[in-house]
Amino acid sequence: MTANTIDHNRARYNFEGIESVWLFGYGSLIYKVDFPFLEQRPATIRGWARRFWQGSHDHRGTPEAPGRVVTLIEQPGARCKGMAYRVSPNVFEYLDVREKNGYLRFSTTMTFDDGSHAEGLVYIATEDNEAFLGEAPEADIAAQIAAAAGPSGPNSEYLLRLAESLRALGDDCVHTFAIETHLLGSEPVAVKDR
Repeated sequence: MTANTIDHNRARYNFEGIESVWLFGYGSLIYKVDFPFLEQRPATIRGWARRFWQGSHDHRGTPEAPGRVVTLIEQPGARCKGMAYRVSPNVFEYLDVREKNGYLRFSTTMTFDDGSHAEGLVYIATEDNEAFLGEAPEADIAAQIAAAAGPSGPNSEYLLRLAESLRALGDDCVHTFAIETHLLGSEPVAVKDR
């Protein structure tokens, strides 16, 4: 699959007659909320783990030196904490462009902090997209993040803001925090990016 997924996503869902849709964010959608929403609630999805396995050639890196951003990997028993937004379907006109580098929209069941559930959509970069980088040692991921920057800024800023946001949500994402520890251990100046 090509990295640019705009057309794929627009063909996947018909929003005709639908007034609002829940969207689950687990990466930059938690802290970079540059789209209108009707409601915002912390939520969790099950069976998925957050991993820095997706390449960023358009936001946090370049085609020559891609950064790393998060996607979700199926993992039985896993829980991924994030933020859910109830949005008007027309918001996807913008989000499909923002999330175009390998991400497809999938349906998911979200559990809110009060125990209630809702069906919604989530962007996931699957391993068959051209920008997928896959698994690597966390120290190597941190080194790649430390060296990468793109039109949206340094890749380290993405990592540090995500880690800060996950702590605010009360999430203990071992993978994200391990990469953050490696990054700060090798490049303390990155703290300025927060």
